[in-house]
Amino acid sequence: MPGHAALSLNRCNLPARVLGSVAFQKAPQWLWLDGVMELHQAFFHSLKPFEKAATRASCFRDYMSSCFLLDHLDQAGLNPDAACARPRADFLRMLRGWMFDADSREAAVLKGWVESRFGLRPGYHLGPVGSYHSDSYRMFQAARAQGLYNTNALEAQLDVLYAWCQYELRRRWPDTLHFSLYRGANGWRQHDVLASLPDNRHILLLNNLNSFSSDKEHADAFGDTLLVTEVPAAKILWFPGLLPGVLPGEKEFLVIGGLYDVQRLLW
Repeated sequence: MPGHAALSLNRCNLPARVLGSVAFQKAPQWLWLDGVMELHQAFFHSLKPFEKAATRASCFRDYMSSCFLLDHLDQAGLNPDAACARPRADFLRMLRGWMFDADSREAAVLKGWVESRFGLRPGYHLGPVGSYHSDSYRMFQAARAQGLYNTNALEAQLDVLYAWCQYELRRRWPDTLHFSLYRGANGWRQHDVLASLPDNRHILLLNNLNSFSSDKEHADAFGDTLLVTEVPAAKILWFPGLLPGVLPGEKEFLVIGGLYDVQRLLW
């Protein structure tokens, strides 16, 4: 893992240089954010009797509403007369913003959350993101701050979303550690290729958050290069059908980045 792509500290059970490595991709472990399961363990224990994913999803929506007062933001301190009141800036708004534009303000919040929790620095946002002292990094941090401003524990909401996604992955596919996913991309030469291997395989340093699809044709529509890789389940923040009825037309998986052994498909 290149040193510039990883922080020395994170809020996860494995350091960034480990969870961001190819070795982790090939032999993953489950990831845990510090204190999240401990804080919300009663909720996750309450899900055990429910066999239907739709029922559990309804419980999750209710829990998020009650835990973060999403339906009673006045009790959470919202001032509707504030110059920049943002009552709808919740975790679902961040997901919708990402699906619309991966360089949006909402996307900056998601990339900043990945950096904070997993220690993987963003490599691209409206252009390549440089070192801490670069203008590009300051612009990224400004977009992230704008996205977080006057919101209600937004990054804590994303913590619970990740824990929920991981719970559902283990519940629905208990024996699955990897998913074969596709990514369409433009400008192959602009990718951060660390090594080239036989059979059109390459070691890529991906952005700290990326969109993938399980549908080859759907992914191919998003670029002139089609990649396929084995994504650890532990690195998935969102998958289609996680919350039935939410973002129903989207087929994207949100995948945490790092180094990946990918195959470039020529077809």
